[in-house]
Amino acid sequence: MTSVVVAAVQAGSTLFDTPATLAKAERYVREAAAAGARLIVLPEAFLGGYPKGLDFGVTVGSRSPEGRDVFRRYREAAVQLSGPEIARLADLAAELGVHLVAGVIERDGGTLYCTAVFVDPRHGLVAHHRKLMPTAAERFLWGQGDGSTMPAVHTEFGVLGAAICWENYMPLFRQAMYAKGVEIWCAPTVDDRDQWQATMRHVALEGRCFVIGANQYLTRADLPDDVHPIQGDAPATVLIDGGSVIVSPLGEILAGPLRGGEGVLVAELDLGDLDRSKFDFDAVGHYSRPDVFTLFADESPQHTVVPNQ
Repeated sequence: MTSVVVAAVQAGSTLFDTPATLAKAERYVREAAAAGARLIVLPEAFLGGYPKGLDFGVTVGSRSPEGRDVFRRYREAAVQLSGPEIARLADLAAELGVHLVAGVIERDGGTLYCTAVFVDPRHGLVAHHRKLMPTAAERFLWGQGDGSTMPAVHTEFGVLGAAICWENYMPLFRQAMYAKGVEIWCAPTVDDRDQWQATMRHVALEGRCFVIGANQYLTRADLPDDVHPIQGDAPATVLIDGGSVIVSPLGEILAGPLRGGEGVLVAELDLGDLDRSKFDFDAVGHYSRPDVFTLFADESPQHTVVPNQ
């Protein structure tokens, strides 16, 4: 295969209404597939939601009863990897013959995780990646992932990997993923700053990989009326302003950045660019200096172990 068409979906979740969000995901996935996309990336926390502007009643040393009830609603909206929402994505991928990488809020036991799921058209859910380090106030909502969910997923058009939002700023994580041979770097995010564009282009150049950055476009109208984000209650207030982008292994922007609304970015990737880009830089090969630098990644699952009595 010499080329592949890919897509980044830019859309906002309907907070606390996962069925409505799943319906929106299906609509945009069908639109992307109709445009020829074989790989479709959906934003960070799309199923389950990114509660931009909510404080959950948290202050240092205290959590309010009202905030606990907001968290209850948020947890109820989260999905399980074995649940019907992921099964629906698998059915959709099979029907359309597409690969999906989708940001979800995963519920596992008593903990939520910000997760990217990899869905194959033939085999369904084949891998997942839990965000290693939630950022700032995200840490009172989500647990930390561990090294056991850092997959490199092989497809007929290349090796997929995922870094969620500010994980893209973690140099050692990036290097570990480069060492796995990632060729199409999926970056579900909610970072809409102009500076984020430089990050996406840097990762593409450093990893000599294609980068698909998929961001939410979220307005106040996507949140229930009875919660009050700090940005204000005017329905048209933009909480997350997109910026989805697709970048080549030499840092060239192939599509985007998309601003000002929801939509689908589509680009055809010339897979020959992967070889062309390695001519003068390879972060894990001829430019890596392994005689000077060594990276060890612990990819074992981290579980609480109850000793035998």
